Amino acid sequence: MLDSLVLSWRLVQRHWLVYRKDLFANILPTFSDPLFFLVAFGLGLGAYVDQVEGMSYSRYMAPGLAMSAALFTGFFETSYNLYVRLVFEGIYHAVLATPLGPKEIVTGELLWVAIKGAIMSFGVTLIVLAFGLVDARYIFLIPIIGAMVALSCGTIGVFATSKVRNINQFQTVYSLVIAPLFYFSGIFYPISSTPQWVQWIAQLSPLYHGVRMAQQALWGENVLEALLVHGSILLVMIFFGLFVSYKNIIPKLQN
Repeated sequence: MLDSLVLSWRLVQRHWLVYRKDLFANILPTFSDPLFFLVAFGLGLGAYVDQVEGMSYSRYMAPGLAMSAALFTGFFETSYNLYVRLVFEGIYHAVLATPLGPKEIVTGELLWVAIKGAIMSFGVTLIVLAFGLVDARYIFLIPIIGAMVALSCGTIGVFATSKVRNINQFQTVYSLVIAPLFYFSGIFYPISSTPQWVQWIAQLSPLYHGVRMAQQALWGENVLEALLVHGSILLVMIFFGLFVSYKNIIPKLQN
């Protein structure tokens, strides 16, 4: 088990060596997109919305936007990026010539996703903290929550990679799965204000549970309750996603 994790970590190191070559270009969209949403909606729509749950609209959006960085990091890394490495670059064929097997490759990919999700969500949080929009007391929880969101959403990307026939089909996954997660997980408005059927569907969203934990942590309210309830649900989703991901992607890596 330990030897397998060490081998998986080698893949993480390989990805970092490649990623850091264009570090600024790689991290810029992850940080800039949430900030543009914050500025555009906070200054624009926020001028018409007095308060949401007793706070400014910008303060309400800030935790969710931090988690959106983990969502997009998790999905795009395990969909487009994984597919390119698998099909076009043939990276995994070369990796399989080393002591790493398919299981270590998948584990390495998901470790890389979790680490990136933790860093990206924490980076966005530090920026909104500088604007005074969040409470810093429980900020140490954000990397953990971000890693969980990235991992759960990353398993969606892995599953999609195992099923698509060409890279263009990821657009369908994004449009029908990832975009709805982004817009209907409580980032821009309380889910409690939506119809009951929307609230039930939101319970199936890993991002929703991550957003709820981040909100409570960065607002300093009911933190333990949020971690126990939403954290437990998100862990179940992660384990289910890992099971499905390993089962479907490993045969494709072996081909």
